[in-house]
Amino acid sequence: MAPSLLRPQVHLSDAEALKLAQLAPEVLKSNPKVFSASPLAAMFSASETGDVWTIYENLFLACLRTGDDKAASDCLERIVIRFGPTDERVMALEGLAKEAKATNNNDLDKILKEYDAILKENDANVPIAKRKVALLRSTGKITESIAALNTLLEFNTTDSEAWAELADLYLEEGLYAQAIYALEEVLVFQPNSWTTHARLGEVALMAASTSAEGSGQQYVIEALKRFARSVELCDNFLRGYYGLKLSSDKLLEGPSKGRKQQDEGFPMPDTKTIQKLNELATSKLAEIVRRYSAQEKLWQGYDADEVAAARELLSKSSAQVVR
Repeated sequence: MAPSLLRPQVHLSDAEALKLAQLAPEVLKSNPKVFSASPLAAMFSASETGDVWTIYENLFLACLRTGDDKAASDCLERIVIRFGPTDERVMALEGLAKEAKATNNNDLDKILKEYDAILKENDANVPIAKRKVALLRSTGKITESIAALNTLLEFNTTDSEAWAELADLYLEEGLYAQAIYALEEVLVFQPNSWTTHARLGEVALMAASTSAEGSGQQYVIEALKRFARSVELCDNFLRGYYGLKLSSDKLLEGPSKGRKQQDEGFPMPDTKTIQKLNELATSKLAEIVRRYSAQEKLWQGYDADEVAAARELLSKSSAQVVR
């Protein structure tokens, strides 16, 4: 899919961001610096639409990323004129511009103090609170960013993106139980998010690898449940089937004496059920790898590294069967 100024810029490559930034002269020239509210004036100039401001914001982000500070400043200036310097989103964009232009840690510390001053006046300024978290994380202050994000979630409890960010931060610190809790909060607001179910399964497997035998097995059972739900929600989901095979392999290889219903959490499935899930995951992974490798048109959307990992997992499984 070609990059667009009307879509989020999060997953753009550097080349795609540069391509969008190069549109700046044309976009800035084709739109007036200030839109008039007069119906008569609108007859002789471009009319204001919501898309215009989405384009300006995304163009601003692309220009910042590619180092075109002049075009970024022009975009930001137009946004400030339209919405005013006290608009919370505008304040966050101005802060982001300052962060991008900072040349050392002292500059970043000054920006952080500015964020603290703004939040002291209005601690419910969500865009600034998020910029503070992002700045703390980018400077390696993980503990402080966790504290700032927890403060944000105290009054903004329904922000699923903030919960997901908190899960990532906990994961960086190796706090698997807290990361699982945060991801479960994401599912409260996005119960059909197959990627979140898969992420929960992945974190549960990480937790299992560092836990005692009993609790470790319970984490693997939880992972199996999450991966199974992810592929139920999205057929042909490679990450889901990869995790389903990995977790079912671990349960099948585990000691049979541990295969009994757990006192807490998800009950242990019987061996027959686990075997069926394992066979399903193996079959689907083999199909995905085969069709991707055959260059079939509708099967090329997968990440090459994920396909390679799936191929390796299948190879290891085949080798174990041969032995």
